[in-house]
Amino acid sequence: MVESQKLKEWNKKKKRMIEDLKTTSDYLKIAQQVFNRYIRKRDNGLNCISCDKPCKKENAGHYYSQGGHSNVRFSEENCHLQCEHCNTFLSGNLLNYQIGIEKRIGSQKLMELQAIAHETKKWTKDELKELIATYKQKLK
Repeated sequence: MVESQKLKEWNKKKKRMIEDLKTTSDYLKIAQQVFNRYIRKRDNGLNCISCDKPCKKENAGHYYSQGGHSNVRFSEENCHLQCEHCNTFLSGNLLNYQIGIEKRIGSQKLMELQAIAHETKKWTKDELKELIATYKQKLK
């Protein structure tokens, strides 16, 4: 019984130590994975936002790129189901994406998205942890 208790305590301590070692970049990667999974689930059954065809391989495509537009990286209005062909091989197929996104969210929301897209956002570990928890909950 004593060994079992020591093992449980060690596992708890090890888990805390691993969490403490994670960087903001690590949390950003995890948050992006969870967010993208949510987008694919949210848009399940919809066609690709760019080519309007059923997706063979589903991607969570960002209208404003996640790398260059940190402020809208986790915006649900900026991210939609996109086929791998449009997202990867056509670099987002942005002209057709613009047509599709305007149909889905409307021109007013698109203009609001454009207004905030070019603001820079520096994510903190706590904000990312909260995002991860929020989207894990939404996935349930």
